[in-house]
Amino acid sequence: MHNFTKAVLEIVSKIPKGKTLSYKEVATLAGNPLAARAVGSIMRKNRDLTIPCHRVITASGAPGSYNGLRGASKEELLRGEK
Repeated sequence: MHNFTKAVLEIVSKIPKGKTLSYKEVATLAGNPLAARAVGSIMRKNRDLTIPCHRVITASGAPGSYNGLRGASKEELLRGEK
């Protein structure tokens, strides 16, 4: 696994319930502020249910796409956490 991917997964795994980070914020924390799309790709491929990828949203605050592994939408999951 690539170091950037590991960093992204570690950062996302630490986002507290009810909180969110944007794809760009995650990319910046992982060391590459220009890699927001790569963060999205990593989240899209994520199959580890311990990684709360639903907590990663667009910079505008929109939920963005979600692979739906938990059977609910990002919005539903985030509402349930607040």
